[in-house]
Amino acid sequence: MTVGIFRAPAVLAMMTALAGCIDHANDPVLLAIGVPVNPPAVAHGICMTDGNAMYDEARKQYQLRAQLTGYVGADELEAETTARAAAHRQYVACLSGQGYRTLYAN
Repeated sequence: MTVGIFRAPAVLAMMTALAGCIDHANDPVLLAIGVPVNPPAVAHGICMTDGNAMYDEARKQYQLRAQLTGYVGADELEAETTARAAAHRQYVACLSGQGYRTLYAN
């Protein structure tokens, strides 16, 4: 019985300690331009989903192009760079459509 009493506070303490480990240093700050329809958290979630879908699609397209053209120099670094750039462009375009502009700390 004593273990059950201390389990909930122990779990809460662990969750609080782990929450401090989350790094938000590279998250963008969303500046509203005009009157946005969605709050920043909702717009960020929507646009992260779009960016992730674009990342997956860009990786697939890169591999297909490399396969069709017989490109021997197709490597993971170039595929990753291309996919990340496409995902970032999609994210920024989506946020712009939602009525926000992104500001990055670095």
